[in-house]
Amino acid sequence: MNSLRIQIPSLPENIRIVESFIDNVKDKFQIDDDIYGNIMVAVTESVNNAIVHGNKGDRTKNVVLAAECQDNHLKFIIEDEGPGFNYDSLPDPTAPENLDKIGGRGIFLMKHLSDLVEFKNEGRTVELSFYFN
Repeated sequence: MNSLRIQIPSLPENIRIVESFIDNVKDKFQIDDDIYGNIMVAVTESVNNAIVHGNKGDRTKNVVLAAECQDNHLKFIIEDEGPGFNYDSLPDPTAPENLDKIGGRGIFLMKHLSDLVEFKNEGRTVELSFYFN
């Protein structure tokens, strides 16, 4: 199994490091452009959630981002140092009462852009899987 890994402090401006990491993954594993956009949005949303919600913007806490490629399967693992959350009780961002709310769409986007989303470690770890030919 091939893998890449980075660790970044919980600062919103570090999203650009994540974007470079995804570009490196695309090059290393020869990822097609047709899933690259989905990966970019889903993974940056997940890292942003880890920074803002998981680590509460605490710059002394880190987010770890790893990518593993096996056969036709690419998995991104995002881990934060926060308290976790109950991922089964999130409000539906498409419900009429939530349409005008600013936030709440990150996990919705991740689920729609990834082939599989798994929460582990009480919500401190999210795994985003993408399948390709």
